[in-house]
Amino acid sequence: MNRSNAWTAETIAIGSELLLGGRMDTNSLFIADRLAACGVELRYKSIVGDELSDIVAVLKTAARRARVVIITGGLGPTIDDLTREAVAQATGQRLSRRKTALDGMIARLAEWGRTPTKSQLRQAMIPAAADVLSNPVGTAPGFVLIWKDTFFAALPGVPREMEPMIHDGVLPRLQAWIGKHKEIPATPVIRRVLHTSGVPESHVDQRLEGLLPEGTAIQLGIYASPMEVMVSLTGPDKESGPVTIDRLCEEARARLGDIVYGEGDDTMESVVGRLLTDQHMTLALAESCTGGLIGHRLTQVPGSSSYVDRGIVSYSNRAKIDLLGVPSELMDRHGAVSAEVAAAMARGIRERSGVSVGLSVTGIAGPGGATKTKPVGLVYLGLDGGPNDALTKECRFHGGDRSVIKQRSSQAALDLLRRWLLRKGGG
Repeated sequence: MNRSNAWTAETIAIGSELLLGGRMDTNSLFIADRLAACGVELRYKSIVGDELSDIVAVLKTAARRARVVIITGGLGPTIDDLTREAVAQATGQRLSRRKTALDGMIARLAEWGRTPTKSQLRQAMIPAAADVLSNPVGTAPGFVLIWKDTFFAALPGVPREMEPMIHDGVLPRLQAWIGKHKEIPATPVIRRVLHTSGVPESHVDQRLEGLLPEGTAIQLGIYASPMEVMVSLTGPDKESGPVTIDRLCEEARARLGDIVYGEGDDTMESVVGRLLTDQHMTLALAESCTGGLIGHRLTQVPGSSSYVDRGIVSYSNRAKIDLLGVPSELMDRHGAVSAEVAAAMARGIRERSGVSVGLSVTGIAGPGGATKTKPVGLVYLGLDGGPNDALTKECRFHGGDRSVIKQRSSQAALDLLRRWLLRKGGG
């Protein structure tokens, strides 16, 4: 293979559960972004089960076609965790118990009031020529090994363990190794991401038509998911002339306007949380069809206890009446899935909790419960910020199952709150 013109990489996710539908490989997305910033292009992704001969074969193939190979998974203490053995076999290394790996594991377990079991001691067995990577979160150490001018890194498959090990262990070593190959230039690639909500992919595409100048190396991507449309701009770290990714990102944001809710790693819940914090406001939730999903999302954000006061899952009609004070005659006249009931729910939760703003959602997630006039996917949102400051919104979500409708409903409710907060804050 002629590898003189580019730095290429392959990720290998190890675990039979990734093949059987029990879990998805999301690590490669994170790794691809970080490698690109080093000038390394992810060209291949492989998934392999917990069979030693299969893992060895995949490793050997990766070493033939990529300069950088990042392995995730298979570093645990059980008999089906075979990454260490596979790397050793593929590279002709012997495994040895490394003091650095053992000490780190013992220290981590001691913090939890535990001592290593016999099976956990296997985790300290590392290929002899490899550098040990400490795990700041878990017990399984990783390692980096240079073999036949290929850079191997083996990391745990758990994202919260893998991600800091990429930042603190793999990338510094990778960049130093690339720096030794001055005859093969690495061109860093950067990526800017905008998150939009409330409009279809075609609407975003129309607004961004003609954004990229002819001949630019920068690429525009528009990706739709159940809850948002994501816009990405990817290209060289330094673009000659007046065209840069940052300038194009500014123009894209201006074209898209207030449908953009965040950038980079922002989530809707983190953006809403910042706005509530900045304006010193508190929030209470009244959820019906989302079943507590909005509250779950908001409380996933660290520090959310300063602005999330409470949430009620008022799933039944009786709960709406008893817990939120929705008048029974209002339910009889308009039905539980209506703008009038959504407004009453938001007002009820705000008045009972004494918070700055109440947010509600009621709808038909399906597959049952629909009528000719109220189909599956019909959702009403309510927001109440006090006297003369209330609003409702009707949403009709199509083409999704129960789970997707709940997700979209939670996103729409948070977006309604986001826009209200921006108006209150003068944004």
